[in-house]
Amino acid sequence: MLKPTISRLITLGLTGALIAGSVPALAHHAFGAEFDPNRPLVLRGPVVRVEWVNPHTWIHMEVTKEDGTTEVWMVEGGTPNTLLRRGLTRDTLTPGTVIVVDGYQSKDRSNRANGRDVTFTDGRKIFMGSSGTGAPRDGADPTEPPRE
Repeated sequence: MLKPTISRLITLGLTGALIAGSVPALAHHAFGAEFDPNRPLVLRGPVVRVEWVNPHTWIHMEVTKEDGTTEVWMVEGGTPNTLLRRGLTRDTLTPGTVIVVDGYQSKDRSNRANGRDVTFTDGRKIFMGSSGTGAPRDGADPTEPPRE
């Protein structure tokens, strides 16, 4: 028979495992799981806010539609570290900064997109890091091998 302390430890460990297993996990996803490579889009407008979180940054921007109404879009970028190394910082993406994002719409057709490039009004263009499984191979990704 187990000593009471060992028995309690085993019970506590099993209880912890059950609780951890019942909580949904936030998993990193491949491009192809959420975004449609056949639905390219261009979004123009000011930055509303930026979320510098792992595994992806999110740029929220206000886009004016053809009828004059506005809607806020969430644009997924690479990791904060990747974007910082490419020149995108909290200072370059402050609220009110007008940007143009080339990207791909989400498969569920919501106001979410995966960004390929962000272009500033002064003409600077920075790759945002949408790459990986299912991402279009269009030469925008500087880490992508050249096409043959």
